[in-house]
Amino acid sequence: MTDPTSSQLAAAAPAVDAGMLERDGHALDAVAIPRLADPTLYINRELSWLDFNDRVLQLAEDESLPLLERLKFLAIFVTNLDEFFMIRVAGVHDQVDARIDARGPDGLSPTDALERIAATVRAQDRRHARQFADVVKPELAAHGIRIIGCEESDAEASEMSRRFREQIFPVLTPLAVGPGRPFPYISNLSLSLIVRLHDPDLDHDVYARVKVPKEVLPRFVEISKDTFIPLEDVIAQHLDTLFPGLQIVSYDLFRVTRDADFEVSDEADDLLQAVEAELRRRRFGEVVRLEVGAGMDPAMRSKLIDWLGVSELQVYDVDGLLDLGDLWQIAGVEGHPELRQAPWTPLTHPAFLPGPGDHDEQPDVFAAMRAADVLVHYPYYSFATSIERFVKQAADDPNVLAIKMTVYRTSDDSALVPSLIEAAEKGKQAVCLVELKARFDERQNIRWSRDLEEVGAHVVYGIPGLKTHAKAILVVRREREGVRHYVLIATGNFHAKNARLYEDFALFTTDRELGQEVANLFNTLTGYGHPERQRKVLVAPGSMREPLIEEIEATIAAHEAGEPTRIVMKMNSLVDRRCIEALYRASQAGVPIELNVRGICCLTPGLEGVSETIEVVSVVGRFLEHSRIYVFHRGDEHSYYIGSADLMPRNLDTRVELLTPVDDPELRAELDDTLERCLADDTFCWELGPDRHWTRREGGTRAVHRELMERTLAQVSAATG
Repeated sequence: MTDPTSSQLAAAAPAVDAGMLERDGHALDAVAIPRLADPTLYINRELSWLDFNDRVLQLAEDESLPLLERLKFLAIFVTNLDEFFMIRVAGVHDQVDARIDARGPDGLSPTDALERIAATVRAQDRRHARQFADVVKPELAAHGIRIIGCEESDAEASEMSRRFREQIFPVLTPLAVGPGRPFPYISNLSLSLIVRLHDPDLDHDVYARVKVPKEVLPRFVEISKDTFIPLEDVIAQHLDTLFPGLQIVSYDLFRVTRDADFEVSDEADDLLQAVEAELRRRRFGEVVRLEVGAGMDPAMRSKLIDWLGVSELQVYDVDGLLDLGDLWQIAGVEGHPELRQAPWTPLTHPAFLPGPGDHDEQPDVFAAMRAADVLVHYPYYSFATSIERFVKQAADDPNVLAIKMTVYRTSDDSALVPSLIEAAEKGKQAVCLVELKARFDERQNIRWSRDLEEVGAHVVYGIPGLKTHAKAILVVRREREGVRHYVLIATGNFHAKNARLYEDFALFTTDRELGQEVANLFNTLTGYGHPERQRKVLVAPGSMREPLIEEIEATIAAHEAGEPTRIVMKMNSLVDRRCIEALYRASQAGVPIELNVRGICCLTPGLEGVSETIEVVSVVGRFLEHSRIYVFHRGDEHSYYIGSADLMPRNLDTRVELLTPVDDPELRAELDDTLERCLADDTFCWELGPDRHWTRREGGTRAVHRELMERTLAQVSAATG
């Protein structure tokens, strides 16, 4: 099925008005204006996500990038796709199984969506396999990094056999399939060998499964310096050791992806226990994808399909190696700087550089915040010398009375939770709102929760029925003038590792009104009540979608009154129908709208009479674009918001989200500069057309990540003289 053109979309949409339109004071020809709820105006969210992953694949195919960077993008493509099947595709299968015809704004049925997904993924898988086998792998070999099969390793045969005997064989567990031995449970994302064996004594064939133990052993066995053999190849070469007295008829590889989403009842008496129970059940989710070697024997393939209870639509034949998400191991080989991008080390923000009076070269973050609001942009500036320093100083300061923090995702190497533990041990009010249902981070968050509870910190698991996705830290400090609130609101998780890879903003402020509103939010989350609409911050659910739509409507009114207007938004995903309809209305009124949407975009730009003034771009490159910025210009009035929320129903309706205004003119100028650089990128930027296809810009003169690294160096240099 091919996507319709913009003219076909406009023609297919039922008209509710036809006549003369006026835009910017000029009369336009009569056009048919589609209903804004018409499905032909919207892009399916699953297919739009696959378009995003296609942009990742294009970077793996981009020969202008260093070789090991392209290898990383090959790995990212696979891990992205794994999560997509575990969550999104699993959800569509659930709709089909439950006979629920849950169509989104695009009108595509769940069954049709699955068919479109399968066709798209199969085509992408073929490109991915070819790029690795025919391009990247030979180029790696030319630079001395070899990934070889056992048949290519005569010189290392003895070493390979030794490794198998001493390190691999002891952890293998072959499982037979036959009478009295049902097909074994296959864990999620595990890589396995299926082996067909012939028993000469009984003169019949049997089957067995051997799991490739890549959870405990490296996926690629380094036989000699920078020479690797896939672990499954080493196992396959020694199958006769595992099955003595039997003949190996054939073998191949397969991999299973299971439904990994789950719901925890809001009525659970103990949320911690409920999440732990669901984590155990997650292992037994339904199979949503079966990947098999493309050359697998048809009889063996049929048996796997039968044993796993999947349909042909769920089976993906893969050329070459399966599970190339493990290529991160190869990308991490030592040396070879010529095959990598020049490293980037985040710098300390000029506001947080140690001053002449700072003790032990540690800056006074509180003094910097009292002097002015500070906006820190990661990974250009350092997470450690800003957010982690902020919480550490609060833990050490005897005048600090309380520290309150939300934790959605954090990391083992982050100092934030240890600092909160230290604060609790010193008798401060330490409050941590931990989101136990943060997908794939549940175990980590459970562990942090228990560590905090052991030292007497207040640990709260949020509001029933909602995930707490807001990113906020509140420090309450006793000062001469009274109690002051020091507030941090961010667009990304408080995650030290991600802060080196993800692009995000954090606002540090002592604004009195904003501080009180954040304090009110924490009290609502830890106590009883519903978040109320505040004067400055926007809080979801309940008080975010409407204020944002009101901003759009006010911009429409200003444009109709003849004032200069503009809407600029940057986000990860644009899905929410009501927000899209509001943007369509603004475009119909003639408001210029520029959207930087990294991932899913269900809005179609450039449609006659609907979205002609809307431009949509996506930047995908060295860093993961992750910040959310919403800007509305109306004459001399300007509104700027940053925070945790994308424009998706889940963010606006079923999560606690927080957007904060940015009022300082200098900080607004920094946001403007960042947005303009994103919109001007012609190296790692794609444009979405009215035909719903993304086209990569050509030019290669502007690259936002490079420019922002250069800007950061210049800012620090100017600050330090």
